[in-house]
Amino acid sequence: MAVPADVLRSAVECCLDVHLHPEPSGAEERTAGVLAGLLAADGYAVTRGVGGHGVVGLLRRGEGPTVLLRAELDALPVPEETGLRYASTVPGVSHACGHDVHLAALAGTARLLARDTAGWRGTVAVVGQPAEETLDGALAMLRDGLYDLTGPPDAVLAQHTAPLPAGAVAHTDGAPLLAGTVAVDAVLHGSGGHAGAPHLTVDPVVSAAAAVLRLQALVARERAPAEQAVLTVGRLVAGTEANVIPDRAELGISLRAFDEGTLDRLLAGVRRVLAGEAEAAGAPRAPEVAVRARSRTLLPDAGLTAELRAAHAAALSPDRVLPWQPATAAEDFAWYGPAGTDVHGAPGVRLGYWMLGTVPASARREAARTGRPVPGNHSPRFAPEMRSSLETGITALTAAARRALEAPGPAGPTGPAGAPEAPGARTPDAGGLDEAGR
Repeated sequence: MAVPADVLRSAVECCLDVHLHPEPSGAEERTAGVLAGLLAADGYAVTRGVGGHGVVGLLRRGEGPTVLLRAELDALPVPEETGLRYASTVPGVSHACGHDVHLAALAGTARLLARDTAGWRGTVAVVGQPAEETLDGALAMLRDGLYDLTGPPDAVLAQHTAPLPAGAVAHTDGAPLLAGTVAVDAVLHGSGGHAGAPHLTVDPVVSAAAAVLRLQALVARERAPAEQAVLTVGRLVAGTEANVIPDRAELGISLRAFDEGTLDRLLAGVRRVLAGEAEAAGAPRAPEVAVRARSRTLLPDAGLTAELRAAHAAALSPDRVLPWQPATAAEDFAWYGPAGTDVHGAPGVRLGYWMLGTVPASARREAARTGRPVPGNHSPRFAPEMRSSLETGITALTAAARRALEAPGPAGPTGPAGAPEAPGARTPDAGGLDEAGR
């Protein structure tokens, strides 16, 4: 399936714009405006401000399935070091996880589906989700009535960039695709004072350093080797000056596993280790340990995955559809499906999710020559090959959407049906591009 030149050009322009102007989780107002403007111009009924800066575009074509297509709006607090001509213009913030590619591919797919309604009927719901990196956005949109706007979806589809060959996609075969995760914020307390008089203090920096090492044993020595789990201390903040011992040390801890029981045991272990280090140091207060966010293991629906794999093989060619082994990366997509039924009240939602290759052949050859791996997601040097990634992403998402929307009989009436306005601070766009857009 070839992507029309004008659609690909528009997607590239969207990707460049969003890449140049990244916005961190919870601050995606401009990015939301870019997507909302494109959707409105293509005839979608657009609602903004769902669960934060979330965007929902609806295109109805008679009776049939409801298929939700989702991409993320947010960037990471990571400085860009790619050397690209279109590198981020925002200091300390970049699209180091490929959300700009996801969003532009979503916009291209939305345009193709609006332009050519032959062979499908039902409702396409295009969703730009905020705050994926902080694991807040999916639940926020669902709690704010996302499925009241769209109607309970029959399928929810998404894709994610990965260090795979550009032009390829990858699916699991009945196994989890991404891990479940728990994000933990912790504080170890001490008694501050002068660096030259440490005997008059309780130093939380020493406690934090000991805790970082001891926490690794929760995986290395308390989990069975076959029990896949990862514990990472990604943030350690303490003090302001070399000659001042601080009162507190802050830790940001990420737990990942494919089993909820394993995550619960890791979390209990974190509390135990931090409490033990605080007691050993004679800390004046017990540590604070708070779960900031949690998401479930991402297990795509097996039947839908088989359908999508076949659709991708037909649209791309079988040799560009690769197998994917479970990875301990994580995101909040699982809440749209069975894991979030208690929140959204829509049992039976099927999830379809696949990985999208972004690495050109030249980069793969260089990695093989030097032995240095290609920079992956969340690296300051993460740089997807834009054109081929977008062309494949649009093709894959369009083919998947059409397969999920397949219904017998003639197509329904043309022209979008308006979406009911749900409670909250939302601004429907009647069409065109607003000031926050392009």
